[in-house]
Amino acid sequence: MKIIKRNGAEATFDISKIIMAITKANAAVEECDRMTPRQIQRIAESVELACQELGRSAAVEEIQDMVEKQIMAHGAFEVAKAYITYRYTRSLVRRANTTDDRILSLIECNNEEAKQENSNKNPIVNSTQRDYMAGEVSRDITSRLLLPKDIVEAHEEGIIHFHDADYYAQHMHNCDLVNLEDMLENGTVITGTLIERPHSFSTACNIATQIIAQVASNQYGGQSISLTHLAPFVQVSRERIRREVEAEMQAIDAHPGEEKLAELVENRVREEIRRGVQTIQYQVVTLLTTNGQAPFVTVFMYLGEAKNEQERHDLAMIIEETLRQRYQGVKNEKGVWVTPAFPKLIYVLEEDNIHEDSPYWYLTELAARCTAKRMVPDYISEKKMKELKLSKGETPGHGDVYTCMGCRSFLTPDRSGNGWNNIANAGNYEPGKPKYYGRFNQGVVTINLVDVALSSGGAVDKFWRIFDERLELAARLGADAVFNTTKENWLEEALAYTGGRGFEQVFETAGQPATIKNGFRLVCNHGQMTCIGTPHKDLAFGWQEWEALNRKEFHLTGTWMSYSAPFPGAEWTQTAHYFSTGL
Repeated sequence: MKIIKRNGAEATFDISKIIMAITKANAAVEECDRMTPRQIQRIAESVELACQELGRSAAVEEIQDMVEKQIMAHGAFEVAKAYITYRYTRSLVRRANTTDDRILSLIECNNEEAKQENSNKNPIVNSTQRDYMAGEVSRDITSRLLLPKDIVEAHEEGIIHFHDADYYAQHMHNCDLVNLEDMLENGTVITGTLIERPHSFSTACNIATQIIAQVASNQYGGQSISLTHLAPFVQVSRERIRREVEAEMQAIDAHPGEEKLAELVENRVREEIRRGVQTIQYQVVTLLTTNGQAPFVTVFMYLGEAKNEQERHDLAMIIEETLRQRYQGVKNEKGVWVTPAFPKLIYVLEEDNIHEDSPYWYLTELAARCTAKRMVPDYISEKKMKELKLSKGETPGHGDVYTCMGCRSFLTPDRSGNGWNNIANAGNYEPGKPKYYGRFNQGVVTINLVDVALSSGGAVDKFWRIFDERLELAARLGADAVFNTTKENWLEEALAYTGGRGFEQVFETAGQPATIKNGFRLVCNHGQMTCIGTPHKDLAFGWQEWEALNRKEFHLTGTWMSYSAPFPGAEWTQTAHYFSTGL
């Protein structure tokens, strides 16, 4: 059985250390208050059993909490007091130098927390270790200097979770939509070198991978690019290739005719597309950024972004080649074709590719076969995006279609409606048009609802009071707005925050009739509500409530729950079967 030490390293459980610690505390009290050796042995054995029942490696602090409770359960309160005092004294000593210990454990490759934190990072690689070492320093500075003490304590106690403290000391964002179009069309600078507009599709793909690497090295989350931004360079290559073919034909005094000439040109264009797409796939898979990880990249495939029919045709060829190469996979170190982790793929379903008689139906068929074999791409509905993602001044059905991040979180619609007056000085800015490429997300703060419920002891009033306190903590860390449903006029305040529209996405997690109905009130027209909580009571509507639901025309989605008895039930085995067979 293993335990997790304070520095994150994994060690073997040693019951003798528990016995030794209790014995020291026992010797520090009056003889009349001491426990017998047999009692100490029983406490140690009880703690060992409790650790085994956890089903995971227990942390040292957890084990010491168990020891405290067992000592008090035996009525040895003076011993418990001595043990608590010993723990406090040791914590003061450790607090002076915990960062050093954690960094040393990283170098020695025995920091189990680091090993399990990020599947996209290899903790034995030097560059990854350097990033983790910097992260430990950032955590230390964040907890000691940058965050208020009460927030640090709330995080350490599990009341809230402050994400990405290992990057908080620097001014960084966690994920973004890369404005690849601006950098390719208008040029960019990489490490002090001017990169001008590329003269071929393959060069554009190569520059794109360099941009991806630079972005990934200067943020800590994922990034998304659009294949549409590469499509104009297919025509650039086509024109160059045509000149080359014409020169070759002239050199050998051949006259193949326009039809044959065009065929030769298109064959070479397709070959260049194949090489360019392959460059992106293999570069992304093999690149290591300065923080020691492969870039977390999502590739967006949306025909509707094309600016003209020729560009749309060329974009379709890029999408087709991307899907074919992902379907094939990449070879691992043993030469076996496997599914690469990146890039993630997003395919947009639209009128021109969802019907069997539509011009790009073949792409949707290919995407479906690829998903069945490689679990990508994921899919976005153009219709639903236009209904739900509404920038300022837009109406349902005329909204915006844009890609999400790798974690599938979306940027909020452009509240300015005009790209925030081009605050980023983008070269491809269009006045009056919403902006998405070139925008980014910030890190998040999570509230531990389970802890709120347990802390309330089942008292509803106390639950909402504690919940309100936790929300205030979250708001101080960057939440846009917080509303407490126990307060008078909370609904009016919440709706006023959205200008009276309501919220595009509402998640209901409690499963209570009151919270479900509140969700119905909060969701906007043509919005989406997802029910996660499981109701255990009947849900009834008055005729006025039902009329309001109908008029909103919103979409209600449920979530599959893992309930089954005995575990694992049929739902689990059926799902595993469908995944393995690609159904």
